[in-house]
Amino acid sequence: MEPIPSEETGLGPEAMEAPDGEVLGKMIRDARKEKGLTLEEAAKAAAIGRSTLSKIENNQTRPSFEIIRRLMQTLELETPQLFLQSGQSGVTGRRDFTRTGEGEHKETTTYDHELLCSDLTSKRMVPYISTIKARDVTEFDNWVRHQGEEFMFVLSGEVILYTEHYRPLRMGPGDSVYYDSGMGHGCVSVSAEDARVLWVSLEV
Repeated sequence: MEPIPSEETGLGPEAMEAPDGEVLGKMIRDARKEKGLTLEEAAKAAAIGRSTLSKIENNQTRPSFEIIRRLMQTLELETPQLFLQSGQSGVTGRRDFTRTGEGEHKETTTYDHELLCSDLTSKRMVPYISTIKARDVTEFDNWVRHQGEEFMFVLSGEVILYTEHYRPLRMGPGDSVYYDSGMGHGCVSVSAEDARVLWVSLEV
């Protein structure tokens, strides 16, 4: 990993108005309150300053990826969408790179996600490779749903994609699908081995 950036980075007027920063702050604040944690308690558990957490919740600073990762672990937030931040940074030349197998891992009961190119925090697309551990749709407590649209490409194995409003879709290596991620969905492996897929989530 690269050295951990400083906790606070000032925002220009455009970034301050970015709605995705507001969504991120509300998501973190709601999760903190749901766990019954004060600002001080949550900040201490995530090893960040209380003022930093307050600014994140109120969309007054753009947190680094490392800080988001700590908050995700502290508040047990499982969706990769947490990593979405403003694409209105005004930066025109950027690049990120992930070597094979060196992505940032986030495991849930149903998926094992490997986040790709995660050093860039100001982006609208979130690419990640997922190993589909779920074997039956009943393993999902609720439909997965989040803001935006999503592209999925099956790398290996076979899956069934369950979505609201559509019949289950069986897919094999090389198959792909694009769908509204606000529509409830869940994916399960149906091959002998756990399937692997490439997902690209886009906030719109």
